[in-house]
Amino acid sequence: MIKTAVRTIACAMMVASVPMASAEMASNELERLGKDLTPNGAEMAGNADGSIPAWTGGLTKPPAGWDPKQGYVDPFKDEKPLFTITAQNADQYKDKLSPGLIAMLKKFPNQSLPVYKTHRTFAHPPAVYAETKAKAAKAKVNGIAIENYDVPGTPFPVPKNGIEAMYNQTTKYFGGYKACRDWLPVRGSGDYYKVGFCEHMVQGQNMEPSQGGNAFSFFGGYDAPATLVGTIYLVRDPLDYTEGERQAWIYNAGQRRVRRAPDLAYDNIDDGTEGMRTTDDYWGFHGALDRYEWKLVGKKEMFIPYNAYKQMDPKLKYADMVDKGGLKSDLMRYELHRVWVVEATLKQGMSHVLSKRTFYLDEDSHTIALAEGYDGRGNLWRVYTYPLVQAYDAGVMFQTNFVTLDLTNGNYMVTALQNERSQPAYEWNIKGVAQDFATDAIRRRGVR
Repeated sequence: MIKTAVRTIACAMMVASVPMASAEMASNELERLGKDLTPNGAEMAGNADGSIPAWTGGLTKPPAGWDPKQGYVDPFKDEKPLFTITAQNADQYKDKLSPGLIAMLKKFPNQSLPVYKTHRTFAHPPAVYAETKAKAAKAKVNGIAIENYDVPGTPFPVPKNGIEAMYNQTTKYFGGYKACRDWLPVRGSGDYYKVGFCEHMVQGQNMEPSQGGNAFSFFGGYDAPATLVGTIYLVRDPLDYTEGERQAWIYNAGQRRVRRAPDLAYDNIDDGTEGMRTTDDYWGFHGALDRYEWKLVGKKEMFIPYNAYKQMDPKLKYADMVDKGGLKSDLMRYELHRVWVVEATLKQGMSHVLSKRTFYLDEDSHTIALAEGYDGRGNLWRVYTYPLVQAYDAGVMFQTNFVTLDLTNGNYMVTALQNERSQPAYEWNIKGVAQDFATDAIRRRGVR
């Protein structure tokens, strides 16, 4: 394991600790949205040397001749890497690399980071930008509670502390979707098996009747392997966990009954993950904020996995994608982007397998692209990569094929694969009916 190092970030970076309360976005900052700031709060301009370009609206149209049945094709397929970062030259780029990526390269010299031209592809529908501006004028945090906010819209386009930054991640717009995808628990030896999982997830504003005060409603169930088929989860999450808890149920086909699942949260180990994923590290971080102290370290330029369309090629087979330490490097694409860096430190008296976590949120989308987890002794333990892709037909930026790597034994899990699925993985703009996410609905789904 790699001992936690004291890391310093340039003095020009903003350092913020969590206050007891934070005010709504100031009127002078609100007026900057859509001007020198993007409608989602990022710096509109590029950086000084042009390696990060200006944001010009994002990727809002598919490539010419695109058919949704194809899945997402790569609009940058003809580009070549500008350079490649390896274990041998990583020190040259260490100011723009996360400690987790450096550790991965050192432990697995077969891995490398191909760096491509940066494209700021993030975009939301205009109506969501309007909601962001309206909600940011009122939203605030009080301790770890969020007040005067409901979905959709980014509540804190320019976050002032770690709590605000994480609420941007947990409330990020996706509307609603259905997807059937696979994950692979991969041993250090390279052996793996396939787990299939289908999910139906709807944000509160897309529910009928509208549930804008709720974060989302979720149905998920396994379709492989046979030992897990018939296990179904129903989850309903509040926006503010200080006002209400996650409501979760599980249906087991063998028992043919529905029961409450209060442990489906925090560091619970999900079935079929071989202990390599906790419930709250899905999407980078997902769930209540109460077990950690949150610190916004600042904003910096970093190489993060971005525009990872290459990984979604339906011609790829899983056996040809896996490698030691993660997916094969030639399937990866890293770009230079500005990120918000957030540190989470476990509170005294709280329990979690991760004593400290660091998150790197893409400034444009407020979505986690990289993360690290430390064990109880302060050693770097897990490295998380969450490659970002813009759904150019839906106005949604999402994570695809994210990897959780255990540095102690080389085991990893790659989640959200869709290459061997016959149908396109994602169906966006899904609406939901509240009664279809009631507890009796899980039983109906289980006996079909």
